[in-house]
Amino acid sequence: MTTFNWFKYSSPPAFYPVAGRLVPWFFAASAALAAAGTYIGFFVAPTDAQQGEAYRIIYIHVAAAWMSMFLYLVMAFWAGVGLAFNTRLSSMMASAIAPTGALMTFIALWTGSLWGKPTWGTWWVWDARLTSELILLFLYLGFISLQASIDDPRRADKAGAVLALVGVVNVPIIYFSVQWWNTLHQGASVSLTKSPSMAATMLAGMLVFALAFWMYSIAASLMRVRAIILERERNAAWASQVREAPS
Repeated sequence: MTTFNWFKYSSPPAFYPVAGRLVPWFFAASAALAAAGTYIGFFVAPTDAQQGEAYRIIYIHVAAAWMSMFLYLVMAFWAGVGLAFNTRLSSMMASAIAPTGALMTFIALWTGSLWGKPTWGTWWVWDARLTSELILLFLYLGFISLQASIDDPRRADKAGAVLALVGVVNVPIIYFSVQWWNTLHQGASVSLTKSPSMAATMLAGMLVFALAFWMYSIAASLMRVRAIILERERNAAWASQVREAPS
């Protein structure tokens, strides 16, 4: 019986072609799920009794907010693995995830302000959850900027890993902020310990959108890590062959 050697793909030259083959599949899954989520959320789900049609931005807002926190934890995990074991691909993955995480955080903040205007009467309040989510965006941008400011990739990876690991403390603050402080932000509509506080079609649309954003994040990160691998391995013979190969 043959066993599959996962550690083989921890090498950048081995992971590069695999990532290339996976990217189109994840992009296709993202597009299909986004189309399904749009149909469910905007044409099937009922109108909210209190917020009217304005609530429908929840499908994008909540999915982006979930991904902003999840991607930060994944980024910090890979950065920590790279720092602890000095593995090149782990640090490259952390660098590849950061821009998509920052994008999701920006989308969450932007759609949150659009949602806040009709429901709260203002674009922005210094609510505990909004403020901690804004700090998350600064952490992403700080991670990207810190790595870009250091010429040596290995030193940049280590410095970025320290910042990413320190910033992890902000993620539970975002999640539990509505429980720890008095805020305008509504509590969680989905919980592992109790039944959802929304209609089944509303929940379905939100979960499908979350899966769409997840698939997109994987595809974008894989595409970006391929570029990072080529940049850092540009002096290797295999990378030169890839660059010279016809597309």
